[in-house]
Amino acid sequence: MSTVRLVSLTGPVMSALLQRDLETASAAAGVALPPAFLDEERLWSLRVKQVTADPASAPWFVRAVVAEPDAVVGHAGFHGPPDSDDMVEIGYAILREHRRRGHARAAVGELLAYAREHGARTVRASVSPDNEPSLALVRSIGFVRCGEHWDDEDGPELVFERAP
Repeated sequence: MSTVRLVSLTGPVMSALLQRDLETASAAAGVALPPAFLDEERLWSLRVKQVTADPASAPWFVRAVVAEPDAVVGHAGFHGPPDSDDMVEIGYAILREHRRRGHARAAVGELLAYAREHGARTVRASVSPDNEPSLALVRSIGFVRCGEHWDDEDGPELVFERAP
């Protein structure tokens, strides 16, 4: 089983990534971010806008997934703070070269613990019906399918929920 820690990526970190300044972003994050993070413009742009609009919500957004010894293997986080029903949605991505080592499972475990400790009552995961590894992961840790929806960027997604 992988052990990971999650390092919050602040507005300045994501802004530096948007400017393609990996050195500044890494220094601000306190960990060496991988060049692949420069390819996530859509994510950084969206989250910078959210954090700018509500700075107190920053801990609910993106975190670097750091495996021992200090290797950033992906990112994980929430789509935002709990909504009016105390529901949060998670997202995660592990870099291709680090997959199949338990990092996503460990990161989701950390996200579930954070959600539980901070008052969320429901955690949602939306997964492409073609993403077999992610479907297997969410099912194996107790997420139950409760519907489906269309995402304008990602297409059809199956929706799963569980208590944190």
